[in-house]
Parts: sequence; structure tokens; C-alpha cells
Amino acid sequence: MTVLKTSLRNFLAHKGRMALSAVAVLLSVAFVCGTLVFTDTMNATFDKLFNTTTSDVSVQPKDAEDDKDAQRTGRPETVPASLVEQLRKVEGVRSAVGSVSTDKVTLTDAKGDSISPTTGAPTIAGDWGDDEKKKMEIVKGHEPRGPTDSLIDADTADKNGIELGDRIKTITASGTIETTVTGIAAFKSTNPGAAIVDFDSATARGHLLGSAAAYSEVQLTAADGVSDEQLKKAVVGALGGDYKVQTKEESVKDAAAQVGSFLDVLKYAMLGFAGIAVLVGVFLIVNTFSMLVAQRTREIGLMRAIGSSRKQVNRSVLVEALMLGVVGSVLGIAAGVGLAVGLMKVMGTVGMKLDTSELTVKATTPLIGLALGVIVTVVAAYLPARRAGRVSPMAALRDAGTPADGAAGRVRAAVGLLLTAVGAAALIGAGRADEAAQGSLLLGVGVLCTLVGFVVIGPLLAGFVVRLLSAVVLRVFGPVGRMAERNALRNPRRTGATGAALMIGLALVACLSVVGSSMVASATDELDKTVGADYIVQSDTGQQITPAAERAVQETPGLTHTSRYKNVTARITSPDGKTVKDELAAADPTYARDLKTETVQGDLSAAYRPDSISVGEDYAKDHGIKIGDKLGVAFAGGRTAQLTVRAITSGDSALGGGAKYLAIATVQRYLPADKLPLSQMMLASAKDGQEKEAYSALKAKLHDYPQYKVRDQADYKKTLEDQIGQLLNLVYGLLALAIIVAVLGVVNTLALSVVERTREIGLMRAIGLSRRQMRRMIRLESVVIALFGALLGLGLGMGWGATAQKLLALQGLGVLEIPWPTIGAVFLGSAVVGLVAALVPAFRAGRMNVLNAIATE
Repeated sequence: MTVLKTSLRNFLAHKGRMALSAVAVLLSVAFVCGTLVFTDTMNATFDKLFNTTTSDVSVQPKDAEDDKDAQRTGRPETVPASLVEQLRKVEGVRSAVGSVSTDKVTLTDAKGDSISPTTGAPTIAGDWGDDEKKKMEIVKGHEPRGPTDSLIDADTADKNGIELGDRIKTITASGTIETTVTGIAAFKSTNPGAAIVDFDSATARGHLLGSAAAYSEVQLTAADGVSDEQLKKAVVGALGGDYKVQTKEESVKDAAAQVGSFLDVLKYAMLGFAGIAVLVGVFLIVNTFSMLVAQRTREIGLMRAIGSSRKQVNRSVLVEALMLGVVGSVLGIAAGVGLAVGLMKVMGTVGMKLDTSELTVKATTPLIGLALGVIVTVVAAYLPARRAGRVSPMAALRDAGTPADGAAGRVRAAVGLLLTAVGAAALIGAGRADEAAQGSLLLGVGVLCTLVGFVVIGPLLAGFVVRLLSAVVLRVFGPVGRMAERNALRNPRRTGATGAALMIGLALVACLSVVGSSMVASATDELDKTVGADYIVQSDTGQQITPAAERAVQETPGLTHTSRYKNVTARITSPDGKTVKDELAAADPTYARDLKTETVQGDLSAAYRPDSISVGEDYAKDHGIKIGDKLGVAFAGGRTAQLTVRAITSGDSALGGGAKYLAIATVQRYLPADKLPLSQMMLASAKDGQEKEAYSALKAKLHDYPQYKVRDQADYKKTLEDQIGQLLNLVYGLLALAIIVAVLGVVNTLALSVVERTREIGLMRAIGLSRRQMRRMIRLESVVIALFGALLGLGLGMGWGATAQKLLALQGLGVLEIPWPTIGAVFLGSAVVGLVAALVPAFRAGRMNVLNAIATE
């Protein structure tokens, strides 16, 4: 009880000093709990949507069970319309209804401008039937009643200003449907971000499926007293194994798994960044308790002198940490729920409207948050608590201060140097690895060991690096600068720990910057060397090029030629008898000029002859293939061909080095027309001197097909740069949490340092140091500590990034690019961070009463 009272008294006495540590705990716990609440709410919302819209049993085409085994024709697989009447006669079926649904469409307004989602969510076209009525209700107009009528969802209508009576176009692989909006429907629960357009059943079947005698699936409702499993068994008995038959539970599970895979990636990515923030927070907490213990040396010595045992002193500090962890965690849990609500609002701005009334806070979430905050805080305070327990009664006779490390410091330095050496060796090994798997393992070991090593030898590095920085940054400020340098060097352990907190976040920033810049530089270099075409036509969302859009490209004036590129699914049997499923690269013969792929044997243009093919160098080595050998190629949905190997391509290229090339004409011989995949991409070249005119003409030709982008090589490079830049900006935003916690650490260190040096500050003021000079000294100390952490972090991160680039070189991305402007901006930004962090501590130091400061014990 005495220990608890003492801990509570000390906690309340130093509540201001504990506040920033509590904020670090709060932020870390909030990020973890917010992520869990957000993803749990998303899962619960989608589960509710799937449960309310899924029929008791569904019957779908069997090919839909594994899209990877089907050709990408742009047309959905179907079941015959006659199946509906057949299923109505199955025992246990109360009703059977055919439905139409496909996401292989694009929606535009009357002017041809896209009104499909730009967030990656699908545009779903179908018929206004029982399935749609389960999830949506008409709020304006009426349901589609004829071939010129259509209905769209309210969110798409609101976002794009679509009203009743407006004309819209639905672009499909079979052609474009132009209709009038006669109805607008709102989702009953959650709009998953998709755009919805519905037609009457006959129009939907004819235009979307290409046949009035087909449906996408048949939905069955079980009769009273018949379970879903019983009904499925009866249906399978009646149909055999020709169709995919699922119960409601199975359908919901499949749909939830598809959404869940994306949410899991999101959840674990965000939790990873939260973990980084937690790690940085550990340094803040260790620093806080180390300084508090040092400042209370005399008090702890007196406690020991009057009978307190080591365990009691140790326990007293740990109880303070426990209280800090509990307070920070409880506030963090509440903040996490608020963060989840904020994320839901953000999702609403991009089209996914999540109802806050469906906020899902599982019982495990606050428990995880509380356990995380408390355990991290107590573990971080353990070493300072042990140090407090070792304070002797004689320490009460000495001034407060931090004892020298002595032998422990030398052991620490030796361990740190060893870890750093092991990590450096692993990074060198990763950079020289011949296999990606081995190199990735060595890279992971190298990153971990060098990070821990730098943290451990932080105090050793502080003495050298701070002096180096001071010579460049602080000496120009004269005596004030020299005092700031000495303050930073006074306690290398504290400076090392404070700088290490900032180092972690900036190391990741530097590493990702190097990797991102190297990927862009490598891809643009590869583009310059290998792509001979002037223009590239493709969809940013992976949609294939419809026949109508393909013809529009081919009819563009000012072009010398166009090349189509298709992915064709097949099973390849090599001469050694081994069979693998693979995707072949089918293209027009001109593609050999448009994509300059190097060969180690043969001529790539020969691969576009009838019944010919090329293979990659690695595939040829693995299976002992040489020019003239035959490959058995079983085309999915078509016949088997014997194709002659005419070329073996180099594996060094990042763009198609290992692809198996053949002519589209060869594929057409073995695949029926309705199984021929659509083009994934088209390349085109302009006539000499007509590049600008052809570029404008090509864009004009594709104006009615906004899902496709026309880019010249400069555009393509800019797009690559923008895409990687957007990804990096997202990562930097998430890393900002760790950097914020690190900044709090700098603030806390300076604030406690000012309290620790109260008498010293009073004496300096007494001998003539002005308030302005005092504040400047504190700010300069903060700047040099921040720059120390930045220098270590950026150096470490660039080493990681350069090693990662060596691994990417195995995949053909062989250009190392150091983004010096970004690195320089981050380094200078760290100085600004140091200045901002010192504002409050410097202000407090400058306001101290000189006489009271001198009289402080």
C-alpha cells in the first residue's frame, strides 16, 4: 500500500512530465484500435449486405468457379435460360429466378465522359429483378420497362449530376447500349462503392450476355421445411456436376473472403505502421523514466536510507509506468473509436457510405488496446526501474545525476558494433545474391540487425556525430552554440535514445524513397531501350479493350501500324513431359518491332509465324528446350496445338523477358471466336512527322471509350512516376505517426532536461546569459539532436534501399536512383522539427526566475 501511495504521489507530482509519454501511448493504441474497429465494421457491414441479398441456393456456370482457367473474353459466363424451368421442378424448390449481372462494363454520360467509379470499385450492370430489390429501393422514377430504359444507383446519380430523363451509355464487349434514365434507386444498407446500372430482363440478357436465352445465374428459394443443404443436394442430383451450386452460407463465405482479403491487407499494413509507432514510443518512455529516475536520485536514496528495499523502489517506478499505460491506453481506445469513425467518413467521400450506427467494437478490441499500452509501457520502464532499485542510500548525499555507464557502457558498445557488423555483412550478401528468396532473407536479417545495432551504439555514435554536426551547424553561434553542443554531449545515452526514435521513421522514409525512385528510373530506362512504339493504349483499371475500341484505334489516321496484345490461358507441355498452366503473350507480328525483346537464340519475329512460339531463357534451361523443339499447347476452351519454338528470349528484360510469344492468328486457329480473349493493350506508331496529329486523332477516336488511356512514352513515364509517388505519399502519411511520436520524444527530453538543469540555468542567467540566448541554446540543442537522428536514419535507409534495388535488379530493374532532393528536404525538415520541438521547453527555460532557479535543490 505504501508503494502504491508513493507511486501515485510521484505520478501526480510529475503529471506534466508524463503527459507527452501518455500521448505517445495514446497515439499508438488509437491507431491499433482504430484499425481494428474500422476493419471489423467493414466486415460486419459487408456480411450484412451479403446475407440480405443472397438466395438460399444459387446455380452458376462452372467456369466461373475458377476464372484463372478461363479466357478473358470480356463476356460473362452464362447458364441457359431453360435451366430456370428445369430447376422449378426440383423437389424442395419454392421459386427459381434467373438473374443477370456483370462487372465488365463502363458507364458514361451522354457526352461520353465516364461516370464509373475512379476508386477501383466496379461498375455492375444487370437486370432489375428480385436480387436487386433485396438491396436497393427506387427513390425516383420507375423500374426499366423497355429496351431504352435504365436505372442507376443514387450515389452515382448524385456524384455525376444525373437526373431522370438523362441519356447514358453502357459500354460492353458486345457494343454500347444508349438508354434513358427512368429510375434512381438507393441502397438499403451500404453502397460498397460500385456504380449500378440495371435494365429490364430481356435487354440485360441480350446486350450484356449476348443471348436472350441465357442468365448469369439462377437463384433458388427453398420450400418450407427444406434446409439449404437439402436443397443443394437435390439440385446437384438433378443437374450433376455441370454447374457450380452453392448454399447461402457458402456464397456469403466466398463473397466475404474476397472482400476480406483486401481488408486483411489494409488491416495488417496499418497495424505494421502502428507497430513502428509503438517501437518509437518505447524510446520516449525509456527516456522519460530514465530522466525521472536520475532527477529523483536523492529522493530514492533517502527512501533507501529510511528502510525501503530495492524491490519496493523498483516496484514504485513500475507502478507509475502501469498507471501511465492504463491512462494512455484508455484514452487511446476512445481515440481509436473516433479514428475509425473518421476513416468511415473518408470512405464516404470516395463512394463507400458506411453507417456509423453499424460501428462494430468487438470485446477483444479494447482488451488488445489496453494490453498493448500497458505491456509496452511497463516493459519500456523496466530498465529505468532496475536502475532506480540499484540507487544506494549514500546517493542521498550527492547531487542528482546520471551515473556513468562504466563497464555496462563498454559491453553495450561491443554488442552494438557486433550487431551492426552482422547486419552490414547480411546486407552485402543480399546485394550479391543470385536468387530473390535468399536475397530477401538476408535483406530482412540485415535490416533488423543494423537497426538494432544503431540503436544500441547510439550513445557511442552520438559523441562523434554530434561533434561533427556542431562543427558545421552550431559553431557559428559562438558561445551559445558551444553550450548547446556540450548539453547534447552531456548524456550520450539520452541523446542516442532520443535520436534513435527519429531515426527509425526516417530510415524507412529514405529506404522507400530510394526503392521508389529506382523503380521509376529502371522502368523508364527499360522503356527507352525496349519500347519502339510511339503510343500505348490500355486501361488503368485492367479492363480489356473492346472490339469497337480496337477498331477505333486501327482506323486512326496518321498511323503506320497498330499491334494488339492478348493474354491467352493455356497448359504447356514441354519436351521433357512436364505440364504447367501459363499465360501466353499473343500479339500481331508488328509487336516484335514495338517491343524490342532481346533473344539469346533465334529471331523473335519468327515466333509470329503460323504454329510458332518463343520461350524465355529460364524456361528453356529448366526444360532443356532448344530451337526447333515442339511444345504441346492446350488452349483453355479450345484445341491442343503442337507449336515450334522459334526463339529463346533473354531473361534480363523487365518488360516481357520471360514471356512466351506467338501470333494472334495462331491462337485463332485453335480457339473458337467466342473464346478468343480481348486485347489487354495496343501499341501504335505514327508516320514520320505526324506524331502530334496522330496523337490528337487517337485521343479523339477513343473519346467515347474513357476507360482507355492513350499515352506517348513521356506520358507513360509520368504515369509510372505518379503511381509510385502516390503510393509513397500514402506510406509517408502512415509513417508520419511514428515521426510525430519521435518529435514528442524530443520535446519530452528537452522539457525534462530543462527541469534537470534548473540550477545551472539560474547560474548562467546570473552571470549574464540573456533570456534570448537561453532560448537559442535550447533550440540549438534540439536541432542538433534532431539532425543526429536524421543523419543516422537517412544513412541507414539509403543503405537498405540500395540493397533492395540490387534484389530488384534480379527482376530487370537495374538502375539505382538516389532521390537527393527528397533526402535533402527530409534532412532540412528535421532541423525544422528540432526547432518546433524546442519551442515550449525554450520558452519555459527563458521564463525561469533567476533566484528561485539558483535555490533549487
